[in-house]
Parts: sequence; C-alpha cells; structure tokens
Amino acid sequence: MVDYTKINKYLTHIFNNVLIIEEATLRTSRFSDVSIKEMHTIDSIGEAKMTTPSDIAKDLMLTVGTVTVSLNRLEKKGYIKRYRSEHDRRVVNVSLSSRGRLLYRLHRKFHREMVKRFVADLPDDSVKILQTGLENLHTFLEEIK
Repeated sequence: MVDYTKINKYLTHIFNNVLIIEEATLRTSRFSDVSIKEMHTIDSIGEAKMTTPSDIAKDLMLTVGTVTVSLNRLEKKGYIKRYRSEHDRRVVNVSLSSRGRLLYRLHRKFHREMVKRFVADLPDDSVKILQTGLENLHTFLEEIK
C-alpha cells in the first residue's frame, strides 16, 4: 500500500532542506551578497544564456515588476548585464556577467552532485521509475501554475 503521507512528508522536507542549504551556502560563500531569490533569477538567466525580464518572470512565476527589482540589484552587484535589442529598442535582454556565470556554474555543480548522490547505488530500472514519478510531479505542477 502506498503511504501518500510519508511521500508528501519526504518531498516537503527535501524541498525545504534544499532551500535552507542553498541559503546557508550563499551566506558563507564569497557570494554572500546574493539572496536565494536572486540566485533563482541567476539560475533562470543561466539556463537561457540571454533572456528578457518577461521570460524570467514567466519561468519563476513572478511579476515582471518583482523580477525588475531583482535584476536592478543583480546589475548593481555585477552579476548581470542588460542590453537593448538591436531589432527592437524597446526590448531589454539580460545575460550573466562573468561573475554571474561563475555563481551559476557553482550552483549547477551543487545540483549535479545532489542528483548523483540521490541516484547512487540505485539500479537503472529504479532510476527510470524515479524519473517517471518526477516527470509526473513536474507535469502536475506545470498544469496548475
């Protein structure tokens, strides 16, 4: 019998712990001037290489105004660069600076190591089942956002 309560408890606990660990790591690193929300903004930009504030807002499920505040802070701190589109001067594109790319790569490394540890010693068929369950969860969350 499936223990839905136990699975929910694990998912909630894991989600909260990842955020706590990320925040603590940022606070004690040379990137202590970056909040976890700003880190998520950097992560969104890093995935796209070059993007717009609207795209970031959609990805993070935030308003463009909220993202703009975060981008202003990140630009002042030297983590991002803004560019006007050559095709449409009304469009602002955003990309990571070299400092932002470094932080992005370190953040990605943490997540890669977390996933490697998560699936370590699991047989391939178990990893496939796990991946299917995570895909189902992702689809559910995408449908309700």
